[in-house]
Parts: sequence; structure tokens; C-alpha cells
Amino acid sequence: MAEVLRDHGIACDEASVHRRFVGRSMASVVALLASEEGFVAPSGFPSQVRAATFSALQAEGVAAIPGIAEVLDRIEAAGIATCVASSGLPEKMRLTLGLTGLLPRFEGHLFSAVQVPRGKPAPDIFLFAANELGIAPSDCLVVEDSSAGLEAARAAGMRAIAYAAAPWSDRAAMAALAWRSIDDMSALPGLLGL
Repeated sequence: MAEVLRDHGIACDEASVHRRFVGRSMASVVALLASEEGFVAPSGFPSQVRAATFSALQAEGVAAIPGIAEVLDRIEAAGIATCVASSGLPEKMRLTLGLTGLLPRFEGHLFSAVQVPRGKPAPDIFLFAANELGIAPSDCLVVEDSSAGLEAARAAGMRAIAYAAAPWSDRAAMAALAWRSIDDMSALPGLLGL
């Protein structure tokens, strides 16, 4: 994203992309750029960003969050339903989860912002996922790595855990939006009473 934006004359670096855009749908990123930068994205802009992102993911790979497989084992053993509700395209979710080996765990439970009218920080994707799984929003717990996602969970009436392990995480801002905050995924089962 930073490289593509620089190619379009917008000064930004990786840190500002993480701070401003992580967790948001492409439509909301384009709207934010228009309102804050006056940037009118050309018609091919989303495709250009996606192509660069997919290329980088395939070239550099993706590592699973340390301990996530064991955490998912415990959650699944307890009979708790899981899903991925992402601002990313279905193809991106399939690529990243496939590269980490986690895709089979979420088959049939992948939900994308392209399936709803508004992306995060709007609650639409979380409400859609809960409805598809037949679970009341108040019975859902969201684990999020972005402020936009935490805002969306709160707006959906769901409790949220901030996973603030990334070096670019704004821990204080995320903690203010979350029910709990963790930086080690192995802490999640304890918060679920498992």
C-alpha cells in the first residue's frame, strides 16, 4: 500500500499505512484518502494495491501467529464455533490462511467485507458473520489486531479482545476499545475459561 501510494504522489511509509489503514476495507481506505488527502483514486487503484499485496505475500510468505494452532485446537475441542470476518477479499484470506496451513480450519466460515454494504469500522461484517453462524452478537467474542476492527466489534455489540502483538500496534488505543488486551495468543483460552 505504501509503495503504491508513493507511486501516486502521496507521501507515506509502512508505519502510517499500518496506523491508518490496517483492518479497513479497500472502499473505506479510498474514502479516507479522499477525505484526508484529497486523493481521487483512479479506477485501477484497488487492483493495483491488491496485485502488489498478493505478490508480496507470495514472495515473502506468511507465518501463523505463534501458538494459534494449539489455541484453535482447545477452542474447537470446547465446541466453540470460529470464523474469520475480514476486511480482506476472500482470495486474500484464502491465500494467507493457506500459506499458514490454517485454511482447512475455517472452510465455510470465511466472511469478507465485500459481502456487506460497509467495511470496518462499521459493524456490518461481524453482524453478517454472526447471522450466518446463527449466533447472537452478544454471544460473540471478536479477536482483533486493529483499532478499526475493535470499533466494528463494539458497534456490533460484541466483546472484543485486542491482539496487540504487532510492532505497529497502538496498544493504548486498542486497549481502550477492547474488553481485554493480549500480546500472546496462548492467553486466549484462559480468557475463554478453557
